[in-house]
Amino acid sequence: MGKTIGVVSLKGGVGKTSVVAALGSAISEFGKKVLLIDGNLSSPSLGLHLGIVEPKTTLHHVLNRKAEARDAIYEHGNFHVMPASIFEKTEINPFLLKDKIKGLKRSYDVILIDSSPSLDEETLAVILASDQILTVTTPDHATLSATIKAVKLARQRGTPISGIVLNKVHDKDFEVSLSDIEEVLDIPVLAVIPYDINALRALSSMEPSTVHSPRSKGSVEYKKLAAVLIGEKYNPFSFRDFFRISPKIEEVNREIFYSGVFK
Repeated sequence: MGKTIGVVSLKGGVGKTSVVAALGSAISEFGKKVLLIDGNLSSPSLGLHLGIVEPKTTLHHVLNRKAEARDAIYEHGNFHVMPASIFEKTEINPFLLKDKIKGLKRSYDVILIDSSPSLDEETLAVILASDQILTVTTPDHATLSATIKAVKLARQRGTPISGIVLNKVHDKDFEVSLSDIEEVLDIPVLAVIPYDINALRALSSMEPSTVHSPRSKGSVEYKKLAAVLIGEKYNPFSFRDFFRISPKIEEVNREIFYSGVFK
């Protein structure tokens, strides 16, 4: 039985959908069966990120009982995608999501669900349909305040929060520090994805950044996160290890997460 991971953020522009695409691709590279679902029903973009522009059948059709879940799944490289409809206007109930995808957990090792960037029924439906949550934020005060709301909502619903993906990091003094972010949210940072112009190039090419630039620092970080989420080991060569430099906060957090879940 696979596990479902909801990827949430309550502020647009943090790169949440790009994180879902890149992380899903990275997990599939470990030989896992992966399904990405666009749970952002009001303004979906996961399909567009991956070149699925006008799919005939989508999550919207599944939720309004016009199609079965398997009919709305499309292959993309090493993983599968269930997009939502950009132009679908029919009324749907997002809270049917958990029931409609329940049977798919027998066919996939990991299901990643992209959520709405708003505090609405769609985000709540994703949280309720998930076994665990990853929250995506950028290191600025405005986004951090929105992230606090997302964390509070997940905790109220009893869904475990595995950690934070800190995205678009410039590594500048004006950014909120990792230690401050962890202190405010009381959640470990599991991955730090640096700002990279190649992420925009990947979006233009309609492919995950891990496919477009597999050797970039961001792609390596995605692979490390993917490994720890599925209980695998991924240890590429690092000069920090060679010179015995103290590990970064996120590296320590990943090791703690791995030990707590898989040992």
